[in-house]
Amino acid sequence: MLRALIWLLALFTAAVALILAFNYNVAYALFVWPPWRVQISMNLLIVLTLVGFFLLHALSRLIAQTLRLPVEVRAWRTQRKRDNATRLLHEAERLFMEGRFGQALKHAEAAIEIGAPQGLGALLAARSAQALREYERRDRWLEFARGHDKDIRMARLVLEAEFAVADRRFDDAASRLDELRTAGHRHIAVLRLALQTEQARGRWDEVARIARQLRKVKALSADQAAPLVRRALIEQMREAEGELEPLQRIWNSITTAERRDVGLLLRAVPYLVNSGDLVMGVTAIEEALEREWEPELAVLYGRCRTLDLHRQLVTAEGWLRQHPEDAGLLLTLARLCLRGQLWGKAQSYLEASLSISPSRAAHLELAKLADSLGRQEEAQSHYRAAAELGL
Repeated sequence: MLRALIWLLALFTAAVALILAFNYNVAYALFVWPPWRVQISMNLLIVLTLVGFFLLHALSRLIAQTLRLPVEVRAWRTQRKRDNATRLLHEAERLFMEGRFGQALKHAEAAIEIGAPQGLGALLAARSAQALREYERRDRWLEFARGHDKDIRMARLVLEAEFAVADRRFDDAASRLDELRTAGHRHIAVLRLALQTEQARGRWDEVARIARQLRKVKALSADQAAPLVRRALIEQMREAEGELEPLQRIWNSITTAERRDVGLLLRAVPYLVNSGDLVMGVTAIEEALEREWEPELAVLYGRCRTLDLHRQLVTAEGWLRQHPEDAGLLLTLARLCLRGQLWGKAQSYLEASLSISPSRAAHLELAKLADSLGRQEEAQSHYRAAAELGL
C-alpha cells in the first residue's frame, strides 16, 4: 500500500509539473505546404508527437508479433511434443520399476518415436526387452543405442556387460568391462560386474583384488568379502599345488587380517605343508591359536613339519596345560612324538585322546604304531575300530 501511495503522489506531481510547463510555454509551430499554412501551439505538437510515437511503436510490435506467430506456433508444437515424449519416458521408467516390463517397453518405444532422448530411450527399451527375454528385440535397441553414443556410451557399455553376465557370455562381459576401465570408469556397479565375470572365468587373482577393493570402498562388508577372498586364495593355491615358490608368493599376498580367517588357514596351510614349507604354515597356526583357540587348527599343527621339532613339542605341551581335555591337541602331540620316535609318549597321548573322544585318526595312528612295534593283534584291533568309526 505504501508503494502504491508513493507512485500515485509521483504521478500527480508529474501532472502538475507538466501543466505548469504547458502554461508557461507560449511557443507555436508553423507548417507551410503551399498553398496551405497550419499553425499549432508547441504544446499540442509535443502531445501529437508523443501520441504518434506510441501509436507507431504499438503498430510495429503488432506487425512483428504477427510475423513471428507461425514460428512461435511451431516452437510451441515442438515443445509440446517434447513434453509428451519426456512424460512417456518417465512413465516407461515407472512401469519398469513396477515390474510391468511389457508396458514399459511400449512406452519407451512410443517416447522414442515422438522425440524423446534417443539413446536413453533405447537403453530403457533394451532393458525392458531383456527382462521379457526378447533377446532379438533387445539387440536391435542396443544397436540403435550405439548410433547415439555421444552421451550414453558408458551407460550402454555397463548395460551390455550386465546383459552378457546374465547370459553367461563372460568373455563379452570382460570386453565391455575392459573398455570401461580404459575410460577410467571403476565405480561400484562396474566392480561388481567384474567380480562376477572373473569368478566365472576362473581368474582368482582378479577375484581377490576386486573383492578387497569392494571391501575397501564399503560396497561389501567384511563378512561378505571374506568368503570371496578365501575362495579366491584357495583356488590360486590349488592351481599352484606342489610348487612351493608360487604358493609362498600367494601366501605373502594375504593380509594380516585375512590370515585370522580360520577357514582360510584350514584350507591353505595343507597346501604349504604338502609342498615342503617349514616355516609359514606352522607360524600362521601358532599366531592364530595365540589369538583364539581353535581345535581344528590344533589338529592341523600336528601335520606341520619344521626344522625344530623340539620347539613344536614344547609349544604344543604349553597349549595342553591350557586345554587338557582337547582330544585334537592330544592327537597332535602324539603325531609330533611319533615323528621324534618317542613311542611311549605317543601311545600315551593317543590313548588319552581316545578316552576323551574316540576318533578314526587316533585309532589309525595307534594301529600303525602297534604294527611298527610288531604287536599285530593290537594293530588289527585298532584297524577294526577305525573302520567302524569310518562307517
